[in-house]
Amino acid sequence: QVQLVESGGGSVQSGGSLRLSCAASGFTFRRYCMGWFRQAAGKEREGVAIINSEDTTTYTDSVKGRFTISRVNGNNTLHLQMVSLKPEDTAMYYCATRRRGGLCRLSADDYTYWGQGTQVTVSS
Repeated sequence: QVQLVESGGGSVQSGGSLRLSCAASGFTFRRYCMGWFRQAAGKEREGVAIINSEDTTTYTDSVKGRFTISRVNGNNTLHLQMVSLKPEDTAMYYCATRRRGGLCRLSADDYTYWGQGTQVTVSS
């Protein structure tokens, strides 16, 4: 079965960096959209970054220039490099995928499989 396991979260000060990883198994990783989403306390889940099977990426406006999504198909791993972190980046971060083709979008409704999440906390 599909499994997604996130790691790399933590607590940093504003301006700091973190690198999130998502270990995927149970499906043909290289074929499908992969995404990072986040949910802050009291807010809806939002798309942060997605990457398709051709390594084309899309970012939400608030993270452009600061976050980089990447995938390593050889070891079924998704990464999110985050720099210049801000307090408003504080949230639970989730890795997600779906087992179907089509356009990759930042909408959480498009994704079927989710990891358990990793907490990112940025203090001012």
